[in-house]
Amino acid sequence: MTTAPAGADPTMEAIGHAVTEGRAGNSASARQKLLGLWSAIGVTGDPLHRCSLAHYLADLHEDPAQALAWDIRALDAADAVTEQRVQEHHASLHIAGFYPSLHLNLADNYRRLGSFEAATEHINAARTHAPGLPQDPYGDLVRDSIQEVADAIAGRDRSRRASAPGSAA
Repeated sequence: MTTAPAGADPTMEAIGHAVTEGRAGNSASARQKLLGLWSAIGVTGDPLHRCSLAHYLADLHEDPAQALAWDIRALDAADAVTEQRVQEHHASLHIAGFYPSLHLNLADNYRRLGSFEAATEHINAARTHAPGLPQDPYGDLVRDSIQEVADAIAGRDRSRRASAPGSAA
């Protein structure tokens, strides 16, 4: 029997493997694996697991209504995650750093559905939380995406962004 190293989180590892599979183009298989994990975790399971899983599962849905449902679950779970739990997972993470991306994704889904008022509320929330983003390529990507979605909202553009997670390259 193999034992996990101290501090290992098999659920987060399984989520990571499914995400990698989805990014490699196996969206249907990744979606099924994440849905299986969601069933195992349950709606009252570890909020970090629920937040991470829902956030990534949303990216595997082409339909903005389906993505929206998962992004709402991710934001709800983030509100239940403690800083201590995030730090237990990885010392460099902070729960505040999750919010710009979570609100960005909600804004993008609402925009694609034509609900521009709700999209505006969430893009403004993403901007409010953006100062907490790291000054690194990830932070730059989220900041650039916030501006891209804000421009699309202003233009009442409902098309899928080429740079959105899950979009074909």
